[in-house]
Amino acid sequence: MVEFFPGFTEHHADIGGGRFFRLRRAGSGPALLMLHGMPQTHAMWHRLAPAFAENFTVICPDITGYGFSYKPPATQDHAPYAKRAMARDMADLMDHLGIDRFALVGHDRGARVSHRLALDHPERVERLALLDIIPTIEHFERTDMRFAMGYYHWFFLAQPAPFPEELINLDAGRWLLAQSARHNTENTIFAEAAFADYLAAVADPATVTAMCEDYRAAAGIDLDHDRVSRAQGRKIACPALVLWGDRGLVGTLYDPLAIWRFYCTNTLDGQPISSGHYLAEEAPEATLAALRPFLSGR
Repeated sequence: MVEFFPGFTEHHADIGGGRFFRLRRAGSGPALLMLHGMPQTHAMWHRLAPAFAENFTVICPDITGYGFSYKPPATQDHAPYAKRAMARDMADLMDHLGIDRFALVGHDRGARVSHRLALDHPERVERLALLDIIPTIEHFERTDMRFAMGYYHWFFLAQPAPFPEELINLDAGRWLLAQSARHNTENTIFAEAAFADYLAAVADPATVTAMCEDYRAAAGIDLDHDRVSRAQGRKIACPALVLWGDRGLVGTLYDPLAIWRFYCTNTLDGQPISSGHYLAEEAPEATLAALRPFLSGR
């Protein structure tokens, strides 16, 4: 069996205020923060992070609410799971680690946190790579039958508590298989160790609540924040790269580069990867080949 995250240390960082984050770290050189998607944990980066650690100080945390990081209590307005709050958590984590500026790679929900982090903390982010998303507000404003059917979980998880939580918790493992099978029909994409980590995380009802709160925030307070940012003309100021799977819904429903151009003021590049939604696990070599020159400034 190939070693999982070779050379990385795993620990929990307590950043104060009851906030702690599980993370893996390795390497030296410029800092690179990598944020995972749903229903995953930082384990999704196990095929890319060791390669980046040859040239970067790589930090892979479980984002707020996910995996084995802290899970703030749910509130009526879902503000603790707004991407603004989750991005601030990541900025505070990097402060705790003594890192001022960093490159940032995010996939799926982690990419939405990354987008907000680049807007709210532009002085922190040197380069930004976003994997298989368009802005949240664009998804909702462009919703049609194809999006609603393909991304039905956006609307299911955002239903009022505790309805979706109760259904998922009846058999969280079965739900995880069904959720990932939307893109991963035979469950052949995920490495055994990574999928075991995802299963262990969703076995905790608090993780399930946190995921639902993430989507409730996306359908409410996140849209409020996005509308204000758009009206103010706040855009990504650093060089940006967008990647998407050519067999995924983002690549088949939209022209990601055309959409993201409106949200960037600096250089923007992008390309499809021969993959479905899970680029880093499904097509690690192609994803690495696209990310490496961008993150190195070439």
